[in-house]
Amino acid sequence: MKKTLILCLLSCAMAIHAQTARKFTLDLTADGKAQMVCFLPQQPSGRAIVGVPGGGYSMLSNTHEGYLASEWLNQQGIAYFVVNYRLPHGDRTLPVGDVEQGIRTVRDSAGVWGINPRDVGIMGFSAGGHLASVISTLSDYAVRPDFSILFYPVISMDERLTHKYSCINFLGEGQKDPELVKKYSTQNAVRRHLTPPALIITASDDRLVPPVTNALAYYSAMRNAGNECAMYIYPSGDHGFGFGTWFPYHEQLLTDLGNWLKSLRAPRTDALRVACVGNSITDGHGIDMADRYGYPALLQKSLGDGYWVKNFGVSGRTLLDKGDYPYMQEQAWKDALAFEPDIVVIKLGTNDSKPQNWQYASELKTDLKKMITSLRPDLAQPVKKKGKRAKKTAAPAKPRIILCTPIPAFKSSWDINEQIIAGDIIPQLQEVAAEYGLEVIDLHEAFAGKADEVQPDGIHPNEKGVKHMADIIAEKVKQAKE
Repeated sequence: MKKTLILCLLSCAMAIHAQTARKFTLDLTADGKAQMVCFLPQQPSGRAIVGVPGGGYSMLSNTHEGYLASEWLNQQGIAYFVVNYRLPHGDRTLPVGDVEQGIRTVRDSAGVWGINPRDVGIMGFSAGGHLASVISTLSDYAVRPDFSILFYPVISMDERLTHKYSCINFLGEGQKDPELVKKYSTQNAVRRHLTPPALIITASDDRLVPPVTNALAYYSAMRNAGNECAMYIYPSGDHGFGFGTWFPYHEQLLTDLGNWLKSLRAPRTDALRVACVGNSITDGHGIDMADRYGYPALLQKSLGDGYWVKNFGVSGRTLLDKGDYPYMQEQAWKDALAFEPDIVVIKLGTNDSKPQNWQYASELKTDLKKMITSLRPDLAQPVKKKGKRAKKTAAPAKPRIILCTPIPAFKSSWDINEQIIAGDIIPQLQEVAAEYGLEVIDLHEAFAGKADEVQPDGIHPNEKGVKHMADIIAEKVKQAKE
């Protein structure tokens, strides 16, 4: 009995202390000036974090703001990679490129290292927090992290509001350019739905990087955009505590960080990717925290974890390329293509009915065809007869495309014209769908007479309406799978 108890305790102790299985260093540049130190866990969960040390862009604080996190993260089953990036000396492309290469390497090697390539986050400290926020907001989809952890981050590049020397070292002569200062003050670069979920950690008494004009500014931008974000402000600790055990709230920090990481939902590696493309109705206008309560979010809940639904909606956008705000010129469209979706749900056309846009009515079908063939190059030659398609050409992806008609405009808010929607736009959408053999969901018919399902503006679905939309679209998506 005593021997059994000892063996049990030893087993539990081994499980608790299971941590790093392998440590090695990779060169990120041919000359070896940028490197990534890799810590792979004994019991991988599939999650990975790329660490970005601080140091004011003048040095690398890669101990307590780098390697020291490896043991705890590996104990959670999280693979950890510390990027020792090149210092900018005024050339910001050096550290940005190094961290992007780090993320690219982790995703490219995911299968070998036991990592889910859709669950790769970034964790930056101080100036490294700024660099992490730059990658999270301004980098291309392929190297943008799936979540961000920002320790007492430099966010503003206005030296009056932040750490002066981080600005000087990162921007160089660009610190005199108001446009560059604005661009790289990353609270200005947060994009609705596109900027990944973030956790911000700071101390109220930080004297080096003021929390109000930095950490709080990023949180405010994320929350105002309706993006997932949390923020922990500890009463004291000043600046630069990182994973140091001397931080008075170290244990609480680990608990808070661990709970936040557990709350993150990572898509299955085999999940079908669903891209929701559209205007403000897809975006979730008037629905607070649309990433949680908008129609794409409800669609995700309805479809389950066999699908990965992402919202690429942008308010006010048109299908028409000559419209006042054309959708296909948006970053969201580029991201939707880079997402390489298996299924695309397109809901556009409402804003095209406005007078300033409808003057280009003759180009509506052409622009819709452009969108379709961008998603499906193999459909560049349209279907000639029902059930028969032109000879297929090689294409990187052939997603299933579902075209939704606009819902009725119960009021003429923003000069949206219901007569044009019903009499002109919807027939043209249906004609193109028939020409290319696409599925159509008639939301206009489904919402007919349901003024109680839209907001007071008469245009956007309310909470009841977005659920109705999600239910209809989920049913269509599931039909083909069955």
